[in-house]
Amino acid sequence: METIEITQDARGVAHLWLARAEKHNALSAQMMDELTAAITDLGADPSVRVVVLAALGKSFCAGGDLRWMEAQIAADAATRAAGGRKLAAMLQAINICPKPVIGRVQGNAFGGGLGMMAVCDLAIGVEGARFGLTETKLGLIPATIGPYVVARMGEAKARRVFMNAKLFEAHDAQGLDLLAKVVAPEDLDAAVEAEVAPYLACAPGAVAQAKALARALGPQITPEVIEMSVAALVTCWDGEEAGEGIAAFFEKRPASWVV
Repeated sequence: METIEITQDARGVAHLWLARAEKHNALSAQMMDELTAAITDLGADPSVRVVVLAALGKSFCAGGDLRWMEAQIAADAATRAAGGRKLAAMLQAINICPKPVIGRVQGNAFGGGLGMMAVCDLAIGVEGARFGLTETKLGLIPATIGPYVVARMGEAKARRVFMNAKLFEAHDAQGLDLLAKVVAPEDLDAAVEAEVAPYLACAPGAVAQAKALARALGPQITPEVIEMSVAALVTCWDGEEAGEGIAAFFEKRPASWVV
């Protein structure tokens, strides 16, 4: 695999690393495919007890790769829908992974990066990191990540940040339930280890069943909900605002709606 790396220790703790550091770990089509395959394999591997979702470089994940988004806007309707389902499938694969998934958030996360945090069972972030659902600045919406973000935050908290593209700090992310804990950068690995260790004293099958039960008791992210989110994204890609917003980004100018 070219966009991710996987390491595993003798205890069965696997680290799944986003490895497009030079692109701030933006989610390309290849990266989404590789993440979907990797988390599915880790979930099915009996030697794996815990998965730590981590990232190389300064950023955790900058969200969707804008060149990929640009290609979706130029594509036909079927290709656009397939692109939306690619991101949705990756998020759902992480969400339903039967192993505990702990987010190690060492840097900034935007858009799809927040979606990845939301499908972790818990995420720990560092002081100084910044976060935001920045899609509306580009004429888009947090569509396929939306079900997971709202499930994690709840509707009331989500509406504070869902449509204003506002950037917020790590402690704000904790208040919004995206992060379980905020630590100094030098304490991040110890904090992650403190969350990993208790699982290694638990029965793996019981952990998987407990996670499945928690998901069944919580907000239901059904195939119909996922398809609705894909359709909402495709509608944005079909509109004029997305083209203008992404063009403005690449041309380093304000979009036409900025006042």
